[in-house]
Amino acid sequence: MVIITSKIFHRPSLSVVSLLFSVSCFANAAAQWRTNQRSHTLTQLTDDEVRKLSALTNISTFKQLLQPILVPRVVETPQHKQVALYLKRKVEEYGFQTEWDRFADNTPYGPKTFRNLIATFDPLAPRRLVLACHYDSKLMPGQVFIGATDSAVPCAIMLDIARTLGPLLYYRSNKHITLQLIFLDGEEAFVNWSEKDSVYGARNLAEVWSRKWYPSTDGSAFELSKEIDRIDVFVLLDLLGAKNPKIASTFGHGTTELFQELPKIENRLKNLSSLKRIPQIFYPGTSYNAVEDDHIPFMKKGVPIMHLITVPFPSVWHTQQDNESALDYNTIENIDSILRVFVAEYLGIRPN
Repeated sequence: MVIITSKIFHRPSLSVVSLLFSVSCFANAAAQWRTNQRSHTLTQLTDDEVRKLSALTNISTFKQLLQPILVPRVVETPQHKQVALYLKRKVEEYGFQTEWDRFADNTPYGPKTFRNLIATFDPLAPRRLVLACHYDSKLMPGQVFIGATDSAVPCAIMLDIARTLGPLLYYRSNKHITLQLIFLDGEEAFVNWSEKDSVYGARNLAEVWSRKWYPSTDGSAFELSKEIDRIDVFVLLDLLGAKNPKIASTFGHGTTELFQELPKIENRLKNLSSLKRIPQIFYPGTSYNAVEDDHIPFMKKGVPIMHLITVPFPSVWHTQQDNESALDYNTIENIDSILRVFVAEYLGIRPN
């Protein structure tokens, strides 16, 4: 068993850390193997290039992207469908090709239809850097729950990354790797978080992609690979947008070394006076806090994970106060800029 509960954190004792190590070793080893088999060197950007990438953040434009998502988005409601179609329309506008992963699953309220949205730039590229978040909001009977941090802001950050980097992706130096955005459905539990009542979309997509094969070539040899094996790194965004987030690499996710690039980028941008003057967001080292979220089904398949979630959670988590008034746009602007530079480094994108 893994001592992870639905978005509840534990600061474990030494004995618990040892248990966590033993039960995580298989998933971590599989993720590390997948990371090691694809040696990847990040592009070294100049200070001028980093400044230009950061300057692409426009908070007024970001707010325009965010507004249509700041509505209740409970699965199978009209607003849920409207948000899904809005996300599809915007990413296509930015040059991404889209597909739906539609499926039905049983819930405590009976069968429901879910739709994951997958947006890929250059689908023929064999490898993917994945940014993912969920777009549904929690069902809270008798209450109006917007879910601004959970996860309207992560959706808008991904749209803004697509908007600003889409025109530059044609000229990336790492042509064998592309950017893929996944907007997952059904992350929230309908009643109580459990293995069956949570992460409906992530569970389905991880399973489908573990069975789906695609043709690839390695020199002159023809081979088949699983779709899930095309993922270099699965970067999951959740609970972002409130003041003073603290984000660190999580033990067992297979990306500890890669994650350290985020605090490095943050410090570099600060030194270049390209960030808002607010407390640090990304922290070096490894955290032993753990959260169940949309990454779990992919992690179980050995996919390397970067979980960008704040610890502790925002005080408005799963309350009616998780609306636009809970957001701090200085924080959002910094996260947006840092993540854009990271994606550019990974894919070999230069703003010139």
